[in-house]
Amino acid sequence: MDLVLRGARVVDGTGGPSYTADVGVHEGRIAAVGRLSGGRETLDAHGLVLAPGFVDMHAHSDLALLRDPDHSAKAAQGVTLEVLGQDGLSYAPVDDRTLDAVRAAIAGWNGPGDDVDFDWRTVGEYLDRLDRGFGGEGVAVNAAYLVPQGTVRAHVVGWDDRPATAAELDRMRALVADGLAQGAVGMSSGLTYTPGMYASGSELAELCRVVARHGGYYCPHHRSYGRGALAAYAEMVDLTREAGCALHLAHATMNFGENEGRAPELLALLDAALDAGADITLDSYPYTPGCTTLVALLPSWANAGGPEAVLARLRDDDQAARIRHALENEGADGCHGVPVDWSTIEVSGVADPAYSAHVGTRVDGWDTARRLLIGDRLAPTILQHVGHEENVRTIMRHRAHTGGSDGILQGAKPHPRAYGTFPHYLGHYVRELGLLSLEECVAHLSGRPAARLRLPDRGLVRVGHRADLVLFDPDTVAAGSTYERPRTLPNGIPHVLIGGRFVMREGRRTQVLAGRSVRRTGAGPPVNRPPSAVDPPPTMAPWSPSPSPPCSSSRSA
Repeated sequence: MDLVLRGARVVDGTGGPSYTADVGVHEGRIAAVGRLSGGRETLDAHGLVLAPGFVDMHAHSDLALLRDPDHSAKAAQGVTLEVLGQDGLSYAPVDDRTLDAVRAAIAGWNGPGDDVDFDWRTVGEYLDRLDRGFGGEGVAVNAAYLVPQGTVRAHVVGWDDRPATAAELDRMRALVADGLAQGAVGMSSGLTYTPGMYASGSELAELCRVVARHGGYYCPHHRSYGRGALAAYAEMVDLTREAGCALHLAHATMNFGENEGRAPELLALLDAALDAGADITLDSYPYTPGCTTLVALLPSWANAGGPEAVLARLRDDDQAARIRHALENEGADGCHGVPVDWSTIEVSGVADPAYSAHVGTRVDGWDTARRLLIGDRLAPTILQHVGHEENVRTIMRHRAHTGGSDGILQGAKPHPRAYGTFPHYLGHYVRELGLLSLEECVAHLSGRPAARLRLPDRGLVRVGHRADLVLFDPDTVAAGSTYERPRTLPNGIPHVLIGGRFVMREGRRTQVLAGRSVRRTGAGPPVNRPPSAVDPPPTMAPWSPSPSPPCSSSRSA
């Protein structure tokens, strides 16, 4: 063995009972689980939980992984794999024109990218760039990628609000197919963001058929999380049923006053579809505020034509008055059909330091919002205090739930979920509230998302699986990040390994760059089958290189 982790409480990612064991690592994989003799290196893990590395099913680290070799925001949480390309907007596939517009449109999520060499255009080239990382050594954590439907539409149709022609739809199908063939795990949409929101249901269904043929899944930020939220969820369920495509609902929640206490209605909708044979999962973060860009609140017609067209409308007094009326009186589709309550909008980041005094303050009305949007060229990010704790707790207990931070790393005061989602689940909702058992929660954060991604050798503590592992103290694990100090690292997670190499050791980030792209394979365990109640823990026996080593259980998440 290269490494033996001795005496840990193994929580293996299936949701089954924990057990005490030594775990041996050799050449980047789990080689044995049982009572083991020493390896070249031994770590005393008594008192620690050993679990599969956590999978962040909704991350916005598309550029952060390429600009920051440390990336402790995720590594320190025990995250060993992030899923990028979210909400329908990212940086591949693109041409030069599309790239410039996308960079401007999502500068609030990822920064303008002036410090990144955009030396790729296709999905495969972006994944290759992640593999090279820094000096050819890779990046901080592993990353998978979703083909962003909004970017594909911008590439082919542009930023106009109109139906795609038959030829354009053929071209979009081809781009999605190319991205999946090059390794993307599925396709995302941002259906309250332009230009993805301009796609009809039939257009989305055609693209989902391509996703289904390649064994991927569809991950929509659907059309409303506010007024009409249940109808928006139902649209996605019906659309993917028609297309025969797996569905993963992004940051699934029920927000705004209209939806307080209505999470059971959402789960009833999903349960009916699951019981009828649908392949559905979802992710959520364990916080009540949302986080997005300020410009995203504007009505879709105001966003038509791309960023420069938006700025022109904002500068025009008559157009600005129309936008204000839509926001404050009608309920803009960008604000989920709900009239905006400016008191719920907190500025979390700006690009231009001249506007830094606004960070951490509530927007006091349209005039301030307009001035920020124009002066900071659409870059401001916001927290939107519109969630409900009861809904958050109800959804996280669902059988199809996985964890996703939706972590936006930009801004002086980002949402604390970016640095705290996974330890917050374990510390607050498991230890303090007992809302989930430790075994169940770890399965939500590791085994189940790995199954959704169809990764046959990740997400479980099993012989032959990749040694992407986290060791944490169940008595002290907690998020350090708060709304006042959102970049504070978590407590109680001393060790994180990727491919058997320590990326966190004794609570400190090492210089190891073990992250690589994780590409779609089309094979993997079933997503929603629970572990067998009678499947026993591994036999506590010495490891030997036999054809059937101990602990090679086939139990799936």
